[in-house]
Amino acid sequence: MAVAPDPRDELSLMAMEELDAACGLAWPEIKAITPWGDSFTGFAPSGREVEVERRYLWAHAPEGAVSVEVEVRDVGARTGAEAKALITPD
Repeated sequence: MAVAPDPRDELSLMAMEELDAACGLAWPEIKAITPWGDSFTGFAPSGREVEVERRYLWAHAPEGAVSVEVEVRDVGARTGAEAKALITPD
């Protein structure tokens, strides 16, 4: 379902945790907010400040599916990680 991140990298782990939360909505809720995205400042487990961005986008295939994307970036270090999932109607 999701892109597997490097488990040793805290940004990758954080991206996977945020993806789990983003995919935790019920299908009617996901459908109602798509297309949509937001970003916010958070803190990685190490305490460094990171930017988290979530996106809900209509997928090209299969028809009616939603691509959920999460990106966690350390802007100062110019590093980041991304996790994605494809959600289909029940």
